[in-house]
Amino acid sequence: MSKNRKEEDRSHENDRVKEQTEPYRESESEFLGMEEDRYEIVEGIRYELKPAPTVTHQQISGSLHIMLYHTCHANGTILYSPIDVYLDADNQFQPDLVYILHENAAIIKEKRIEGAPDLVVEILSPSTSNNDKVRKKRQFERYGVKEYWIVDPVHRTIDQFILNKGKFDLFETYIIFDRMTSPLFSCIDIDMSRVFPDIKQ
Repeated sequence: MSKNRKEEDRSHENDRVKEQTEPYRESESEFLGMEEDRYEIVEGIRYELKPAPTVTHQQISGSLHIMLYHTCHANGTILYSPIDVYLDADNQFQPDLVYILHENAAIIKEKRIEGAPDLVVEILSPSTSNNDKVRKKRQFERYGVKEYWIVDPVHRTIDQFILNKGKFDLFETYIIFDRMTSPLFSCIDIDMSRVFPDIKQ
């Protein structure tokens, strides 16, 4: 190999391992948006989403996401928090999980969901339980979310609400040894023993 070729190869090698020093050049608004605090607006009131979710919360969210994706991704899109769901100016939420059928994919925008997902999942925490059980539930009902799950990490249950004539009816409460299905989405098959595995009380 010629001397010039060796020097050229060495130059390319140095280029590959050189640290990137150029500043990140996304548009300023997009970059700043990535650094914004997490919050929700619920019936016109802003709520800061602090502190960060607990390990237990994330374990439950992860298990549900895996099972939903495994059986339902062919029929729709499954997204997990943080993702903004914009219903109106007074109601902008960050549910733990949402499922949107492919036929309703038009509500999925680059930065947020604009409209009602087909399924919404909320995992209770001390700071969010009142909103999840009452205020947000009321708005999801109002905007036509077809199915709403409230996951209780303390009692290890999932309350499954189905929209019926514009109102949420409690369809079923699932406990640790149940198998959760849905009257609306045939792909759903949730092993409750995998939702709450080895979680310390």
